[in-house]
Amino acid sequence: MSTTAGLRRIGAREAGRRTTRRGRTIGVTGGVAIAVLGLVVCFAVLAPLLAPHDPDAVDLSGAYQGSSGTHVLGTDASGRDLLSRLVYGSRTALIGPFLVVAISTLLGTALALAAVWFGGWFDQIVVRVVDAVFAFPGLLLAILATALFGSGLKAATAALSIAYAPYIARIVRSASLRERSLPYIAALRVQGVHGLRIALRHILPNVGGLIVANATLAFGFALMDFAGLSFIGLGVQPPTSDWGATVGTGMAGVLQQHPQEALFASALIVVTVGAVNTLGDRLTERWEARS
Repeated sequence: MSTTAGLRRIGAREAGRRTTRRGRTIGVTGGVAIAVLGLVVCFAVLAPLLAPHDPDAVDLSGAYQGSSGTHVLGTDASGRDLLSRLVYGSRTALIGPFLVVAISTLLGTALALAAVWFGGWFDQIVVRVVDAVFAFPGLLLAILATALFGSGLKAATAALSIAYAPYIARIVRSASLRERSLPYIAALRVQGVHGLRIALRHILPNVGGLIVANATLAFGFALMDFAGLSFIGLGVQPPTSDWGATVGTGMAGVLQQHPQEALFASALIVVTVGAVNTLGDRLTERWEARS
C-alpha cells in the first residue's frame, strides 16, 4: 500500500472515529424535540388529508365561533376554520426557513472552506465581507428587500439567506481552521493530495456535525423572522394560510374578546421554535463532547 493511500485511510479513520463519537444519544429532550418537529412536518406534508375544511372558505355568518364538533378550534373573523388554516399554515411556516437555511448553509460553508484552504489575502477579504454583512441585522435587511422588491416569500428568502450565510461561514471557518492544523491534513498535503479533495473528503465530513447543529439553530431564528415579517404584512400575504400572518390578523379578535386565532398560532410558533432550539442545543453539545 502506498504512503498516500495510507494517509487517506488515516483521514478516513479519523472521520469515522469522530462520526462514532457524534453518534451518541441526544437525550430525552432531543428525542421529544424530534418528535414535535416530525409532527409539524407531517402536518405540512399531509395538510390536504388532515385539514377538515377548506382553509380559505369564508362564512361571514359563522365568524368567531367557539370550539364545536364542526370547528374543533373555532373560526376566525371571516368564519374560516382555524384548525384547517393552522394545518395549512405549517407549510409556509416551514418552507421559508428551510430555503433560508439550505441556501445560507451552502454559501457559508463554501466560503468558509475556500477561505481556510486558500488563506492569505483571500481569507482576509472573506473575513471582512462576512463581518460587514454579519453586522447588519437580518430582519432589517429583509424589510429593506421587501420594500424594494415587494412583499412575499421570495424577497424575504433571498434577503435572509444573505444575512444568515455569514453566521454559518464564521462557525465553519473556525472549526475548519482547527481541522486543517491537524497532522494528518499536513501529511496529505505533503503527499500532493489536491486541496479540493482534502477539503471535501476530510475537512468537510469532520465539521459536518457542527454545520448541521448550527443550521438547526438557524432554522429556529429564520422561522421567527419569517413569522415577524408576515405579522407586519411583509411576508406571506392573505388569504394564504401562515402562522405569522394568522397572529397578525388575530390581533383584532383579541380586542373583541376572541383571542383564539392569535393564541393558537402563537403557541404553534413558540412550540416549534422551542423544539428546533432544543434539538440544535443537543446537537451542539454532542459535537463539543467529541472535541
